Order: sequence, then structure tokens, then C-alpha cells
Amino acid sequence: MTDVDDLPFLRKQARTQRFTLGAPKAFRVAPDGSRVLFLRAESGTDPRHSLWSADLASGAETKLVDAAELLPGEEELPAEERARRERARETGGGVVHYGVDAGFTVAAFSLSGKLYTLDLASGDVTLRVDGSVVDPRPNPAGTHVAYAQNRQLHVLELATGEDRVLAGEEDEDVTWGQAEFIAAEEMDRTRGYWWAPDGASLLAERADRGPVPRWTIADPANPQNPANVVAYPAAGTTNALVSLAILGLDGARVDVAPGEWEYLASVHWSAGGAPLLAVEPRDQTRMDVLALDVTDGSTSVVHTASDQHWIDIVGGVPAWTPDGRLVTERLVDGDHRLYVGDEAVTPAGLQLRGVLDVGDELLFSASDEDSTQIHVYRTETGSVRRLSTVDGVHHGAGNAGVTVLSSWSLEHSGPRVAVLRDGSEVASIAVHTVDPDIVPNLTWLTLGERGLRAALLLPRGYEPSEGKLPVLLDPYGGPHAQRVLQSRNAFLTSQWLADQGFAVLVADGRGTPGRGARWEREVHGRLADVTLQDQVDALQAAAARFPELDVERVAIRGWSYGGYLSALAVLRRPDVFHAAVAGAPVTDWSLYDTHYTERYLGKPQDDPESYAHNSLIEGAGELSRALLIVHGLADDNVFVAHSLRLSSALLAKGRPHVFLPLAGATHMTPQAEEVAENLMRTQVDWILRELSAVDKETA
Repeated sequence: MTDVDDLPFLRKQARTQRFTLGAPKAFRVAPDGSRVLFLRAESGTDPRHSLWSADLASGAETKLVDAAELLPGEEELPAEERARRERARETGGGVVHYGVDAGFTVAAFSLSGKLYTLDLASGDVTLRVDGSVVDPRPNPAGTHVAYAQNRQLHVLELATGEDRVLAGEEDEDVTWGQAEFIAAEEMDRTRGYWWAPDGASLLAERADRGPVPRWTIADPANPQNPANVVAYPAAGTTNALVSLAILGLDGARVDVAPGEWEYLASVHWSAGGAPLLAVEPRDQTRMDVLALDVTDGSTSVVHTASDQHWIDIVGGVPAWTPDGRLVTERLVDGDHRLYVGDEAVTPAGLQLRGVLDVGDELLFSASDEDSTQIHVYRTETGSVRRLSTVDGVHHGAGNAGVTVLSSWSLEHSGPRVAVLRDGSEVASIAVHTVDPDIVPNLTWLTLGERGLRAALLLPRGYEPSEGKLPVLLDPYGGPHAQRVLQSRNAFLTSQWLADQGFAVLVADGRGTPGRGARWEREVHGRLADVTLQDQVDALQAAAARFPELDVERVAIRGWSYGGYLSALAVLRRPDVFHAAVAGAPVTDWSLYDTHYTERYLGKPQDDPESYAHNSLIEGAGELSRALLIVHGLADDNVFVAHSLRLSSALLAKGRPHVFLPLAGATHMTPQAEEVAENLMRTQVDWILRELSAVDKETA
């Protein structure tokens, strides 16, 4: 195989999984603070992750589980594990998930569907179950391991090897112990069971997808293969029926009383109090925090939050402190603030991003007035202290006492990983990522009357005397995700695009996170109008400051919501945009899922005019600019039906366009290196050709 240093950028990016391989992740800190467990690939090109330990006193790193040794060949993943990884956007292999007990005596993990345990004292690795295992995790006592297999929830007693089914049904539509599609895709809840603090019982999810509509994903490139039929809850249709039960290791079962809620957003069960359930109604305008009585399954409301638009799900809350105080996120004057009981922990203007650990002190991430940065903070008796000290995007793990800090910045590629004790660095963890050998030629911008955060990238070595540059907008631009973050790795692809002869503009508009609830809620009911206007405003404000931007040659490209925004741009603003590449676009919001879509547009049967207004298909006859549509045929998030229907509507209206289907590709579009390279080059060549045609017409 060609050495990675000799590869062109696009192939190098594909081989290194966007330069993430070799970065340590999934940190667990020992209760005595002596060591840290983590996952890391052997190198920046090895997709197999192994389990490692770092001794904080000596700094020595030890490989505890060698994925290549346990599995020298190719992985064979159960269908449930493939689906879990697609929902989590997990592209790596080997050991990608593991659990440990409270005392750090045993770890459990799956590899190619097999369940293994690791004795953390002796280092012995034992194969426990051979095949189709999903999400194995030991109980806090370290005596049992629970896991999902073939829609059932199992528990394995480590001392005896006894393996039994705690819950399961013959109905193929019913699963136990696994997060349903909406939870995993839209609510960032990947778990379907939760151990009691004493390890003697579990709270388990039962999901019945029987009422959910069935959608079919065919494999036209391989017609001999059977079609994949999936349960997909499109907007306005029926969600999976989710319920809970407390399952004792002694065989006892207590069903949780049903409530008037549609979505189970999160579960917290700690020694600080009764299990907490965060639940939402269908319209998501309220979140109730319920305390669960494990003796009879009844619940009581301990906190309620409401908003006329929607309530956000924030990771890590609600939770109990060890002394029984309730930790919540609350909206106060548009700020996402952290509360313990009725006391505000974070000051006004600091936007809570997520709670990372709840102990005697809290560990959390937040953004101040500069939404392009994310920092890690801890509480300290009546005050808040920022642990990350340099500009950038920081991720935290562990606890307030011993914190693992992964720091990404504009100053270096890949993360820097440090271990802090009481805020002071005591160790570092090695990073083996490949250097992309690209330093973005980037100008940081705040644009227009709304102060849109943006980045402008020009070709490296470019001089204004060389003439004006065609402009390429490269947004995501919708809710949930930011593109404009102070991390070099966030702009590697954008810089490569700039080096092909573009001025690349990346802008975050209203609806993107980090700037408070009012900013996020501007998109309610009007996704198309608000997000497109902000891209236009960003372009015009940037062009007013940088005369080298040629506004007579403007293209836009994006994926998922960015794909929707790109197609929208040429449909509704042909006066501004001359060509668009729409990757996996949502073209008709009634074809997208319930939780995401209805948060912004309600149900289609309740407000059909809003769905029509925000649809690409309704305006297909207005296309007068060049449009390239790209879509993976195996996509089970944004189904290819979106692009097929848009293409059909365009054809019916006599509007020329190009449609590029990707055989076998999902929403993550994993591809061979040469395919990844050629897909990007195809887009660039097409854009340059179309903008050249515009240039000739203007001349």
C-alpha cells in the first residue's frame, strides 16, 4: 500500500477518516484518579481501535486490548451494530465502545459482534459470547455484564458464566435494551438500558416499531440482493412505542407506569436519588423530569420546562448530585444556563453546551460570547473555573477533579490531549493522527447586521493581483451543527477547495448552536427563508470587504441540510447563485423524521402550507441555474427518495439538472479512497465548468 505521505490530500483524507484515526477518545478515569482508559487506533491510518491505559504518575501507556491480535481479519458486524454506528456516525473499527464497572475491575466490549471482558487487574481478556452482541456494559458491582442480542436483553454472570435473557419477545417488531431510531438519530441517546447503582437491577427500554411505516431501500447495483425494509417514522406518522421496565437480576419485573409522553429523551440513575426520566410530548414544547419509584413503577414530576417553540435536549442533564440536588439546564433570557436546584451555576451570557460529569463538583462545556469556541469548565464552591486556557474547541471527560482535555485549535492539526488534576496538567496522552500538511489560509469574519460568524479561505499563495476568484459557499447552515469553529481540522476540505481556485466562504446562520435560544429559534416555521437569507447576507457582506470575490460567479455545495440549502439557493436566489451541488438533500420535509422535522415545522397535516413553502419540490419549476444532485442509494436517514422526487419534478417541468447516484453509500458515504477522491473532483470540475459557462454568458 502506498505510504500515506505520498498520497494526494483527498486520498489521505479518506484513508485517515478525515484525519481522526490515531486520536485517543472514549476516556474513563479510575475512581482513585491513578489512570485513564481510552481507545486509540495504532496509527493514523489503522482503522482498528484498541483499548489503552495511561498511568498518570509515570505517564506510561499500555495497550490492554489489541484489536488486531484478537481479530486479524475483517470485522463481521451484526446488523444492529451497523445501524448503531450509522446513527452515531462512527466510522472506525476494532473496539469502538466499551464499559467499565464502578470499581475499575472489569471492562466489557464487543469486537466483530463477539463479547469480551478484560480483567483490569490481571490484563486477561476472555471471550464470553460468540456473535451478534451489541452494547455490552458491566454493572457497577462488576459481577454481571448486560448486552443486547437479537432484539433481546441478556445478562451474563461473570463468576459462573451463566447467560440468560432478562427480557425478550418473539415479535420481530419489539426490541429490548436498545435505543430506537429517533432516540439514536435525533436525541443523542444511544443507550437502551441503565444499571442500578447497586448493580442488582436494570431499567430497560422496550421499543415496539410495529406501528411505524415501512420504507424499502433497494440495491439497484446488485439486483440479486434482497431489499432492506426499515421502520422509518416520517413527519406526521407514527413513532415507535417506547416503554420501560425495571428488571431485577433475581427475575423480578416492575413495569413503569405509562405517561402522556412521546419521547424518552434521557435517563439518569445514580446513588443521588431515584431514577430520572426526561420526557417530551410530541410537539416538544415541554420537558418533564420524572422521578421513578422502583418499587411500583409510578412516577412523579420533579421539574418541568416549557417553551412556545421547543425545549432543547442537553447532554448530561437532568441528573442528581451525590447529595441529592437536581441538576438541570434552563432557558433564562435566551441563555442556556446550568442550575443545581434553584441556584444558577453559570452566569448570563455563557451558553451551556453539555454536562460532562456530575459529582461533588460539576464538569461541563460552554461557549461565551464567541460561539466559535467551546471551552471546558468546572464548578468550585460558588464559582465557575475555565479549565481550557487556549483558543479553540475543547472536549472534556472524566470529572472535575481529574479531567481529560482534548483540545483542537487553529494552531495545530489534530488534538492535544492533556490530563488535569484540579485544573493543573499532570500528564498527556499521545496522539498518532496524520498531519494533513495543510495550513488554512483563513480570515476570521463577523458579517452583516446580525454578526454572522464566518471564515473566508483563499488559495494558498494567492495574490489579489492575480484577478478575482469565483466564490464557493460551503455551509451546513441548519440547526444542530456548526461549521465555523476554531479548529484547523474543520477547514481542511474547505482549504483544498480554495486551492482549486475558489474563494471559499463558510458561514453559520441563525439556527446554529452556541449563540443562545433566541438565535436558534429564529428558524421556527421558516427554515428556508431564514437559513438562505443568512447565506446571502454573509456573501454580500464578505464581498463588500474583499473585492477579490467575484459575485458574478458564485456556487454553493453542501451535504444533508447543507444539500437542502444548496438546492434552495439556486431555486430561490438565481440572482445570487449560479451553480449548486446538493448532497443528500432533504427535498420534501414530509419525508424526513418526526422529531427533527416537527420541532421546526409541526406536523404536515396540521400546517401543509408551511411544508409546501419549505419544500424544494414545490419550486422545481423555478430552476434556472445549474444543479448537481448527489445521493447514496443506501441512505437510511435522508432516503434517496428525496433526490429522486426532486429530479422527477425537475424533469416534469423541463428543468435540466444532473443526478449522480452513489451505489451502496449511506448518509456517511463511506467510500474507497479512489472513489472519495473522484467524487470530490467530479464536483469541483462540474462547478468550474458551470461557472465558466456563466462567465462566457456574461462576457
